[in-house]
Amino acid sequence: MERIKRSLQWILPIFCLFVGLQEVNGQFLKKLGKRAEKAAERTVERRVEKETTEKTDQVLDSILEPGSKGGKEAKSPAPNNKPVENTKVGGSETSKNSGAANIPNSSAGAGKKEIAIYSKFDFVPGDKLLFFEDFSDEFVGDFPSKWNTNAGGEVVSVNTSQEKWLELISGYNIYFIPDVPALPDEYTIEFDILTQGVDSKTSSTAILRIDLSDDDKFKEGENFVQASIPFCQYSAIGITMENRINSKREIYSVVKADLRDEILNTPHISIAVNKQRFRLWVNEEKHIDIPRIVPEGEVLKTLKFHMNNFKDGKERVFITNLKVAEGGVDLRRKLLSDGKISTNGILFNSGSADIKPQSMGIIRQIYQVMQQDQSLKLKIVGHTDADGDEAANMKLSKQRADAVKNALVSVYKISSDRLETEGKGETDPVGDNSNPEGKSQNRRVEFISQ
Repeated sequence: MERIKRSLQWILPIFCLFVGLQEVNGQFLKKLGKRAEKAAERTVERRVEKETTEKTDQVLDSILEPGSKGGKEAKSPAPNNKPVENTKVGGSETSKNSGAANIPNSSAGAGKKEIAIYSKFDFVPGDKLLFFEDFSDEFVGDFPSKWNTNAGGEVVSVNTSQEKWLELISGYNIYFIPDVPALPDEYTIEFDILTQGVDSKTSSTAILRIDLSDDDKFKEGENFVQASIPFCQYSAIGITMENRINSKREIYSVVKADLRDEILNTPHISIAVNKQRFRLWVNEEKHIDIPRIVPEGEVLKTLKFHMNNFKDGKERVFITNLKVAEGGVDLRRKLLSDGKISTNGILFNSGSADIKPQSMGIIRQIYQVMQQDQSLKLKIVGHTDADGDEAANMKLSKQRADAVKNALVSVYKISSDRLETEGKGETDPVGDNSNPEGKSQNRRVEFISQ
């Protein structure tokens, strides 16, 4: 009997422990069950969301591109970050050290879908050209003659593009200042960005800053507006906006924006300043629209670029096709009042009739006029600069006029019998074909009321 009592003294605690463990285990399993149930719910939600998105894309594709099968468009590949050892530009050979970059030209060959995506793009460039720079007259390896800096930088070639680019250098208090005339009250700024070596390790503080300043040298100034475009890839940083009025900050804000894919795929930046109002687009999307950030009056005369926190030699940033133009006039009213408008804001890929999608702001305004006045008929006239063969330019100008007509018909559903096209090639210049600014003025499209 004593032996049984001693055994029970050992067995009872173990039994109680076992029962307790069973209870704890049961609670644990119950929690696991709830977590599994929630995980299953999330999986179902994600699957439903994915399938819904795919179906929505198919419907949108069928609307924007009649006859398409609704397949999703693949993402553009990230740029190739391998440097080029040797690239020939204009008959001269440049070495790796001269800054040649093996980066695809992602702006080439804009398709119908991309054009359709830009159908609500409402940026309209100024109509009086103040400055244009594509570095076509500059030697690769040199700092461009129409710019100033307190550091360095050079013009480089890109082996898959006919364009040249200015490579900007990152550093403390370093500025790149184009020789733009004093900025007026209302104007627009456009340029393209190219990157190399930007990846998941790029700093969250790596930015390209666009400055409008009252200082024409290498200081921020007492009055300025700054827009900082982020290059970070591991997080969506947002666009930082800041100003000073008489050395006093009035606005400092970070506007939510995920630009990671855009930064890797040659984004087009558009800025419109209308007195105190500042707007900024990245490709077709407007991210900034601040009504009173610019100091009143014609105070901010100078455009500057500044880069910060990029790794030297690894992360490289380039810009080209910088265009500054006065105005941003409402072309709709001008067409209705004058019966004719001419614009160099409709852009094409070099040597082709492929419309660059950022041109859709102007084409959209033409559509709005034709929608308002159903009796209006237009002649669309294309013009080129004098580069290349005269007969080829004549043909190209007609093709470009036809491309504009096709955009109005296919994207905005304007009846084709309301539109007539003509090409004049290089025969009717309005600018000097011996310099980039004049060539840019000559590459234009006219709309004439019939």
